Amino acid sequence: MTFDSLRVDTRCLQYLKSNNITNPTPIQQLAIPVALEGHDLVAIAQTGTGKTLGFGLPALTKLAELPRGATGMLILAPTRELVQQVYDVLNPLAKLLKLTTACVYGGVGFTAQEQALRKGASIVVACPGRLLDHMQRKNTNFSKLSILVLDEADRMLDMGFMPDIKRILSQLPRERQTMMFSATFPSEIANLANNMMRNPKRVETSPVVKAADAVRQLVYTVAPTDKVELTKHILKKDEVESTLIFVRTKRSADRLATVLDRAGFPVDCIHGGQSQNRRKSAIDGFRAGEFRILVATDVAARGLDIRGITHVVNYDIPATPDDYIHRIGRTARASASGDAITFVTPEDGGELRCIEKVLNKKIDRESWNGMILEEPKPKVFSLAGRGGRRRMATSNGRSW
Repeated sequence: MTFDSLRVDTRCLQYLKSNNITNPTPIQQLAIPVALEGHDLVAIAQTGTGKTLGFGLPALTKLAELPRGATGMLILAPTRELVQQVYDVLNPLAKLLKLTTACVYGGVGFTAQEQALRKGASIVVACPGRLLDHMQRKNTNFSKLSILVLDEADRMLDMGFMPDIKRILSQLPRERQTMMFSATFPSEIANLANNMMRNPKRVETSPVVKAADAVRQLVYTVAPTDKVELTKHILKKDEVESTLIFVRTKRSADRLATVLDRAGFPVDCIHGGQSQNRRKSAIDGFRAGEFRILVATDVAARGLDIRGITHVVNYDIPATPDDYIHRIGRTARASASGDAITFVTPEDGGELRCIEKVLNKKIDRESWNGMILEEPKPKVFSLAGRGGRRRMATSNGRSW
């Protein structure tokens, strides 16, 4: 199948061909025809599978036929990086159709966003919190809105955006087409879909929790105090070209980036405590190859689409299998291959077991000089009867 057979606007087709994009991804093949028919849509697919064009192409095709000067489409996304990425994908196509776009998120000034909203940008891509700020300031007019998209809906749920989204929905026209794109479909998302959509069609591609086949996954067992030295050991390997390192906290990101910088590695970091301009500068520098290492919190686990990342390192093991899948999905993109390395300390046994259970396989262990030979064990707690103190029991009697 090619895009020519999907009945999208011919100007969009010409743009895709000029950029050597000819064959739709599986989620695009499923979603575009349903969206063009005007149905409400729930689409389940992993990140990095082309969901933006999956909803963008049919929406732009329909908006091109409507009068200009009013906002016809609203796209809600959970992070500034994802909002910017969706905007970057759709804006060139929108310009070809003489449609205007606005990018709305926090961490930057209000003035430029306010001007774009008040002019009636055809397409608004926004984080829920900042959009509500503009709505309260009367900067928006959604009376002509005909298309609403919730991108990465499960992530917005995880980040606590549901109250904001419900407030936004209460001020939108009821007669509209609603599309929801998500990597997973928990019960909370299903309930939201039932409440906000009209007889939605559901399309789904590969299993929700599945690592890309092109990602080689490895586990390094390590003592917490040896993590920094192990990181340096890995980064010095010739095959390690462009590396995204995930840590758990903002402080850890700053600390690790500083340590690596002092050791002579070209590195920067991003986390939620930085301004948007600072985060954008770090991502742009990493994308352009100004430095080959980016340390990040999970703010970069979704929505960060940078080709050429050869290695993802889970310096801190992710809390859930879903987070693991999204993190390692930053490598092996666009038919490339990549390595995903996870550091596992004696305290991380439970998280590792959960990840391997979902993957239905044991991740290969990599040997190195400081490895811990004995496998980490999940903690098991028991209660010694009423009034008894809680104790931790392990199969080997060790403290971990």
